[in-house]
Parts: sequence; structure tokens; C-alpha cells
Amino acid sequence: MGKREKIYEGKAKILYSTDDPNLVIQYFKDEATAFDGKKRGVIQEKGRVNNQISAKVFETLESQKISTHYVKTLSETEMLVKRLEMFPLEVVLRNIATGSISKRLGIEEGVTFENPVLEYYLKNDALGDPLLNRSHIQVLGLASEKAVDEMEDLTLRINRVLLPFFLERVVKLVDFKLEFGRLDGEILLGDEVSPDTCRFWDAGSETIQRLDKDRFRKDLGGEQEAYLEMYERVCN
Repeated sequence: MGKREKIYEGKAKILYSTDDPNLVIQYFKDEATAFDGKKRGVIQEKGRVNNQISAKVFETLESQKISTHYVKTLSETEMLVKRLEMFPLEVVLRNIATGSISKRLGIEEGVTFENPVLEYYLKNDALGDPLLNRSHIQVLGLASEKAVDEMEDLTLRINRVLLPFFLERVVKLVDFKLEFGRLDGEILLGDEVSPDTCRFWDAGSETIQRLDKDRFRKDLGGEQEAYLEMYERVCN
């Protein structure tokens, strides 16, 4: 599948067109950003790790009849994906309190929710990706009620698959961000599922040991080691 022109570049990935208008190549970068791009850096091998972990997760979800944009892995840092019409939304699911929900609501970090918490955010760096409710989504015309219902149902199903998937690898799936798109009337999971878009904690430790981009966000150090540890647990 020949790579043609660059059609999109984000903070973590580049999309290239191919000979097939319905397929694109998704390239994963080593560059790291946080706080809507205000903090920037490089995590060596991040692109390879995120590509390979995402591929493994997509294959796992597809085996459970959850449709994704994934087609196949092309190289260590590239995958072939279906071209979707993306919703300008981030769907966040939280199993354990940390990050912004702890700051906003005063919930102690590490509290496990009895039921997962679902949140929606507008994909808009200039506005700081603001938190939305379903009324906001309708007022802004971002997605129909039916589409939001489908995304919510898919997110909960994905969580039910991924919680045991990661726990088998001695990893707690704390929270994650998903992006969805539409293809021929069907809503599919797009983007990636990786240490960039999920919070992973070592389930074998009595204290919080972060295996995700929070190490970069919080200046904890050991970012590359954490990403490689997740790669070893998920892909080997």
C-alpha cells in the first residue's frame, strides 16, 4: 500500500493518503505533548510502542465484535486504517479517580468508582478541549442523540473487554480517552489506544506506579521505561 500525501498532522500522529481513497496510513510519532500542547518533548520509541499496543488492542476488540478502523500493521510505527468521518469529540471513561476529575470534584486519587464515569470533551485545542454534557453536544450539532448513545454503548463495551485484558497483564486500566468516526453509516472506534490515551497503573504494586504519559505530564521521569514496560506486558 503506497504512501502518498500527508493529509493531517496532530500532536502524536500523521495521516497519509494511499492509493485507496478509503484507506489511510497512520504514523505514530515519538513527540510527546501535554496540557493542550503547552508542554512538549520526545519519548524515545513512543511511536513504536503506541503503534504496536494499539494494534494489539484493536485486534482484541475486533475479536469481540467491536468494530475499529484498524486494518493491519505496516511497520513498527505505521498501521493501515479505514478513513473515517471523525466526530469532534473525545469520550473519556474513568474507572478510578485521578487527574482532572479529582481536581474538579475533590475525589481522592485512587478511589475506584462503583460504576464507570463517562465524560465528553470537545476536540478543540484553542479552547482547551472543554468538558461537555449531552445538551452541549446537541446545541453545537456535534453528534445526534442516537450517535451519542452508540458511542456511549461502545465505550462501555470496550471497557468491559479491556479491564480483564489489561488485568491479565498486571495492569489497572484507570481511565482512557476514545475517538469515534463514521463509515458507511456505522460508528467505528478510531485514533489509538495506548499509554498516550490511557492511564495505566501497575496492578502488582501497593503504591501508584504509573505506566503512561502521566510520567511526562508530572515530570516523574522514566517515561521511556514505562512505555517499554507496557509494550512488554501487552505485546510479548
